[in-house]
Amino acid sequence: MNRKAKRLSVMAFLVLVAIALVFAFRPTPLLVDTANVTKGPMQVTIDEDGQTRAHDRFTLTAPVAGSLSRISLHEGDQVTRDALVALIHPLPVDSRGEAEIRAQIALAQALKREAEQQAGRAETAHQQAKRDLTRADMLFRESLISREKFEEAQTKEAALAQELEAARQHANAAAAEVTRAEAGLISFGTDRNRKSQAVEIRSPVSGRILRIHEKSEHVVGAGTPLVVISNVNKIEIVADLLSSDAVKVKPGAAVLVDNWGGDKPLHARVRTVEPFGFTKVSSLGIEEQRVNVVADFIDPPGSLGDGYRVDVHIVLWEEPNVLRVPASALFRVGEDWNVFVMSAGIAQSRRVGINHRNALYVEIISGLQMGETIVLHPSNDIKDGVSIKSRT
Repeated sequence: MNRKAKRLSVMAFLVLVAIALVFAFRPTPLLVDTANVTKGPMQVTIDEDGQTRAHDRFTLTAPVAGSLSRISLHEGDQVTRDALVALIHPLPVDSRGEAEIRAQIALAQALKREAEQQAGRAETAHQQAKRDLTRADMLFRESLISREKFEEAQTKEAALAQELEAARQHANAAAAEVTRAEAGLISFGTDRNRKSQAVEIRSPVSGRILRIHEKSEHVVGAGTPLVVISNVNKIEIVADLLSSDAVKVKPGAAVLVDNWGGDKPLHARVRTVEPFGFTKVSSLGIEEQRVNVVADFIDPPGSLGDGYRVDVHIVLWEEPNVLRVPASALFRVGEDWNVFVMSAGIAQSRRVGINHRNALYVEIISGLQMGETIVLHPSNDIKDGVSIKSRT
C-alpha cells in the first residue's frame, strides 16, 4: 500500500513538472493594438489649402494723366455707388493725346456692349434654369425623378443666379469705364484753371474699399491703379488643386472649410472648376500643373475677408452608414488586401474586399463582419496562427 501511494505521488509530481514545463516554454502572446469593425459615416475628400477672395472686385484707374489729390478715404471704408473716390487735375494734352483718348472711349463702349450682351445671355440662361427647376420640383413631388436630379436643378439655378448678378455688375462696371474714358476729353486743350475742371472718379458699385494704391497727392499717369472696391459680403473660396485631382471634382460638390478661425467648419459648394491650368512650383521645387476650383459659401462666412487662408475639403463621395475599418489595419499579400483578425487570442489572416478609402478609414465590402476585432499596424512578427493579446 505504501509502495502504491509512493508511485502515485511520483506520477503526480511528474504531471506537475510537465505542466510547469509547458507553461514555461509556451510562447508569450504578442501585444498588439486592436480595433473593432464598425459601421458609420465615411467621406472621401480632396484636401488642400484655400484662400478667400471677393467675388466681384473693381480696380479704379486714373482716366487721364494729371495731379491726383490726396484720397481722404481709408481701406475698409464703405462707399455707395457713384460716391466720389478721387479727384485728378488733368495735364494738358495735344491732338495726338486726344486721339488716344477717343480710341479708349471707343474700346470702353465696345466692352460695355459686350458686357450688356453677356448679361442678356445670363438672364436668358437663368430664366431657363428657373423653368427647369419648377419642372424638376413637380416631377420630384410625383417621385418621377431622383432627389439627386432635383438637387442638380437647384444647384444649377443658384449658380446661374450668381452668374447673372456677376454679369450685371460687370455691365455696370463697363458703363462706369465709358464714363471714365469720356472724362479724359476734359483735359484736351486745358492749360489754365485746371483746378475747376478736375476729373471725378466715382465708385461703379456699392461696396467697401479693399486697397488704396495711391494715397498721397502726386502726378499719376493714365491707367495708374488707384483704388480697389468690392462687396466683401460676397466672399468665395479658391483652391488650386493638382490637375489630376481637379478632373474628379464636379460643380455642385460639397465643400467643408475649417481652420478659418471659427469653432466649427463652414459649408460651401463648388461653383466652377476653371477650364485652364497653370504651372506652380511646390515647396520641394517640383513643377506641378494646378487648376483653380472656386466654391461659394453656404454658411455665412462670418468675419472672413478678402485673402484669408482656410483649409478646404472637397467631398468626392460620402455615405452615412458603411462597414469600415481603420486604414492602418490593411496590408498587401500579392494583389490582395488582408487584415489580421483576433479570434480567441490567435491571429488569423483574412482576405478582404475594399471600396472607398480616405486617410482614416477603408470601406469593407467583403471578408469581415461588424464587431470583429482586427489588428492595427501589423508587424512582421505577426503571422497566421500566432498568439496575440490586445494592449487595451
